[in-house]
Amino acid sequence: MGMIGAAVQLSISLFVPVGLAWYGRKKGWLSWKALGIGALMFFVFSQVLEKALHIAVLEPGRPALKGTDSVWLFVLYAALAAGVFEEIGRYVGFRWLLKQNRTYGDGLSFGLGHGGVEAMLLGVFGAVNAIVLLSLIQSGAFDKTIAPSLPAGQAELIKEQVLHTPLAMYVLGGFERLFALAVHVALSLLVLLGVRQRQFRYVLYAILLHAAMDVLPALYQAKVVKNIWVVEGVLLIWAVAAVSFIRRIKPAFAQGGEER
Repeated sequence: MGMIGAAVQLSISLFVPVGLAWYGRKKGWLSWKALGIGALMFFVFSQVLEKALHIAVLEPGRPALKGTDSVWLFVLYAALAAGVFEEIGRYVGFRWLLKQNRTYGDGLSFGLGHGGVEAMLLGVFGAVNAIVLLSLIQSGAFDKTIAPSLPAGQAELIKEQVLHTPLAMYVLGGFERLFALAVHVALSLLVLLGVRQRQFRYVLYAILLHAAMDVLPALYQAKVVKNIWVVEGVLLIWAVAAVSFIRRIKPAFAQGGEER
């Protein structure tokens, strides 16, 4: 069942963003430039700059800040870090790299690029990794080639996690990427609206909203909250609110505003 679950996660994480890009191109709102800049800003600000800060301030291998075991300081940091880096990345993208691309469709495209790359990195690569490990374990190649090079006990831990992850967890992982994608699009539109109106406070709103959404996942990572279904249920609510915002904010882009 693990192989099926990983395949489902891979399909959701890959084909939904690709399908949305196809739909946007068909409907005429997709901007390849905005999509590409959204993907680039995610990679630079989230995967390079934010990860560099994590290395500097987080304890390796456990959810804690260096020098303190305070769960609440970790949760505060974890919630704010993603919000600050990713929303500033959106602001940089729209403010300086997309001076000629500030329409509603550009906001949708930027968010799709940002959230789509995240879906690829987390959902697709995670599923591919699980499929490869499952294949190696089932064929016996894992014990012969990989296990001997790992520290004592780590090989068995990996096998235990891969072989006993329920189908529902893989499917949930795929849907989590969709929830995140919806939020990325909504926050991209919020930041873009601030750039158009020359109101930096919209970026601050986006940072606070992003941080608020990340509080519960951080608490789960810190093992304060232990029910993953509660976490995903709240993320679903965030996603529904994001979709509603995406639809309701469209008229604000038709009212004009500073675009250059």
